[in-house]
Amino acid sequence: MTTYRRRSLFGLALAFALPSLAQAQEPVTTGPNGEPATPAASVVLSDADIETLKAGGFTAAFAWHELYDWSSAVSRGAQDEFARLGIKVVAETNAGFDAARQTGDVETVLALKPSILISLPVDAEAGPATYGKVAAAGTKLVFIDNAAAGLTQGSDYVTTVTSDRAIIGARTAEAMDAALGGSGKIGYIFHDANFQVTNQRDQAFVWNIKNRFPGLEIVAEAGMADPARIEDIAHAMLTQNSEITGIYVPWTEPALGVLATLRQLGREDVKIVSIDLNEPAALDMAKGGSIAALVADEAYAIGVTAARAAALSLLDKKVDPLLVVGAGIVTKDNLAEGWRASLNTDPPQSVLDALK
Repeated sequence: MTTYRRRSLFGLALAFALPSLAQAQEPVTTGPNGEPATPAASVVLSDADIETLKAGGFTAAFAWHELYDWSSAVSRGAQDEFARLGIKVVAETNAGFDAARQTGDVETVLALKPSILISLPVDAEAGPATYGKVAAAGTKLVFIDNAAAGLTQGSDYVTTVTSDRAIIGARTAEAMDAALGGSGKIGYIFHDANFQVTNQRDQAFVWNIKNRFPGLEIVAEAGMADPARIEDIAHAMLTQNSEITGIYVPWTEPALGVLATLRQLGREDVKIVSIDLNEPAALDMAKGGSIAALVADEAYAIGVTAARAAALSLLDKKVDPLLVVGAGIVTKDNLAEGWRASLNTDPPQSVLDALK
């Protein structure tokens, strides 16, 4: 069964309603309590700060929801920055997207008394149960993507580091316009769940299509609550709306299901635009297939920023509640460069071979 690996924190209050085609104001990225976004580049450490940290004997740990391409890049960014700051990493856990297992992981990690804990929660509603003991243990907690519910920024946790979802929405719309040559009918598949990360991205895509690209028209929309049903959703959408030449999919794993449906229907004329990188999607793009563009955030930079923010908190310095990195459009023409910019590593060899 296909799963969304960054789908933590269902149940948070949304800054946006579930996606609809009507929204008057341009979307902006905000936190679960309306916190404004601050660019990650604003988080800096002075030479004096670094010397203090190196002399402090501080340690760090990670309690991940799951480890795969994206989260591994975040982890590498944080670990590289911790090494630069003289902070020793003492543990890294992988919950396999099991909330109960993550709670146990956090308890195990806290026994090591780390100075810092970085985590992306599996289950928001388990926030106090999973993370309530972190602050009491004297550990500085930094969240990735979204903060767990029931905790207070500034006392229970330091900050949340994520991507600028409004920028991602804008980039997906720009990529769709380029893929369709400025004119076409779009099928819009949104994440039909109470999850702020995808909701904000989806809404921003719609706003940009409606307000910036008059040659594009969304002619069909469908909510996707269960990614395992994506092929049925895509089949119904394309069968009922044969004029569609572009489809927006909220992340790459279900985009692969849409790709399979296009192949079954023989619809080589339809282009897919989605979000995040993975090998099968990149391979299709490299071969000139139906996936026209993928919008990728700066995953490695998320990790670097999380480490810096945690380090600042060790020095009792103020950290803004929501820190965001940018995102770029990745196409066949810049696939290798875009992969490196996002994940700070080379694409898989299969993708490099296809690009040749």
